[in-house]
Formats: sequence, structure tokens, C-alpha cells
Amino acid sequence: MTPRCAVLDDYQGVALSMADWSSVADAVDVRTLRQPFRSEDEVVAAIGDCEIVVAMRERTPFPASLLARLPRLRLLITSGMRNAAIDLEAAARHGVTVCGTASNTEPPVELTWALILGLARNIVTENAAMRTGGPWQSTLGADLHGRTLGLLGLGKTGARVARIGQAFGMNVVAWSRNLTAERAAEAGVRATATKEELLETSDFVSVHLVLGDRTRGLLGADELRRMRSTSYLVNTSRAAIVDQPALLQALRENWIAGAGLDVFDHEPLPADHPLRTLPNVLALPHLGYVTRRNYEGYFQQAVEDITAFLAGTPIRQLG
Repeated sequence: MTPRCAVLDDYQGVALSMADWSSVADAVDVRTLRQPFRSEDEVVAAIGDCEIVVAMRERTPFPASLLARLPRLRLLITSGMRNAAIDLEAAARHGVTVCGTASNTEPPVELTWALILGLARNIVTENAAMRTGGPWQSTLGADLHGRTLGLLGLGKTGARVARIGQAFGMNVVAWSRNLTAERAAEAGVRATATKEELLETSDFVSVHLVLGDRTRGLLGADELRRMRSTSYLVNTSRAAIVDQPALLQALRENWIAGAGLDVFDHEPLPADHPLRTLPNVLALPHLGYVTRRNYEGYFQQAVEDITAFLAGTPIRQLG
């Protein structure tokens, strides 16, 4: 019987056009699924007959409980070489090979700056007024030049964000638990002594940390209260790094000027969620990595992963 392959969470319906799938057309029966799943039962019903699954980032989690219910699954491919939503130990126990793909780091950097600029210059408000016959100029923009950009995390993404901030003439500071003054200096950035110092002195705070036990809930009510009432928070990393109820309170009570968000606790974000309508929030539907170049890389390498697995020589294995 020809192995079945499901490509999950193909929201835009582009997976099959982003790569040449003809090389596996005779070996694998491929289908794409465009809608997100609401429960594990829905996942099992949709892909329980599949030996191969291609997952888009962390849109559909694969915990141990789900993997135990997919006895036919043999190959699980994720875009990117890291996926915290896949239980790699459970996959190994169930005989599931997990493989990844390359992922470009530039797109999240670019989107971070789209959010910063959108917030600073009130792009959505002014554009909506232009389209609806509203007032001609109703807002005052926030300056970037001469202001302070605080980066929580100075890895590949954070360092790229820093360089762009410097090009705008911003003073860039950074903090993470393992960041040294020497490492920060290499990026032309000053390391703050504490997280609190960064929050208290920055006009824009942007999150670029990996979610883990030490970063979950890193910014809670106490931390958000330390930010200036004129400052903005941008998060294109992971929602859980910021305590979400505290963030809602901070936005509703104007502890901070606003937030640019591309990540949420529950995705897709429920239609009635307040983050969709708060006037000081610029929210996007997790577009950080959603670019043509990334998608072409994801799906071309997914085809390569399938081909190698079928040949008995899996590549880009995780775990």
C-alpha cells in the first residue's frame, strides 16, 4: 500500500506549489489540510491513517498523548530544526523518526521592525482614516532616533534587530541571563546589569528569547509595571514569555503605550479575544516566518526528507 502523507496547517493553500513534489508522487499519497485542529480527536480523525506527516512549525502540537494514538505514523517532519511542540522522546519510543528543515532568521527580524514602525507611527490608525474619510492626521508619532531599544535576548534574531535599531540612530541595550558585556559589545550593544534596568530605561522592548522553563512568564505584572507609560512592547518570539493576563491588564490600564504582537497563547486567536480589539495593540496572525522564501525552503526540504526516509537514510533528524 502506498504510504499516506498529510501536510498540516497549510493555511494559505500553498504547500504543493512551494516545491516540486513530483519526485515522491509515485511513492507517497500526499494530501494537504488547511484548517487548524481544535482537539487531539480531530487530529487523529484527520491523519490517523498516515505514515508521514509534515507539520508547519508549532501550529499542531505532537505531545506523547497524541503520538500514542497515531500507531501508523513513521515519519514526522517539522519546518525548522527545532520544535518545542513535538515530544521527541515519545516519538522515539513509538518508532517515529522526526526530521526538520532549514529556516531563515531574517523574516522574523523584518516583521519585528514592521511592528515597531507600525506602533511608532500609528500606521493602522492613519491608514484606516485615509480609507474611510476620517481625519487628516490625528496622531503624533513616537521617534526612534535617539530613543532606547531594549532587547530581551541577543541571539541571531536579536543581533539582527539590534543592527537595524542602530541604523535608525537608536541606543540599543540588551539583557538575558547568559549575556555577557563582551558578547553584547561585539554586537555594538550595551548589556544592562539587570532585566529591570532594561525595562525601566527602554522606549521599545522587543522579545527575542527561546521559550523554556527559565523564560516562561519572564515578564509578569511586576515587570510590566517597570516599563514607562510611553514605551512599547513587541513580541515576535513566544507568547508565554509574557504573562498574558498581566499584559492585558497593562494594556487596558495604560501601564504601557501599546504592544505589537505576533504570537499568542492560543492560535488561531479566538474571534472574541480582547487582543483583537484593544486600541493600543497592533496584532498580526503569527506571520514571523511566513514568507515565500521560507515556505519554499520548508517544503522543498520536506520533500528531500521524505525521499531520504523512504530510501532508508533519513536526514536532518531531530532528537
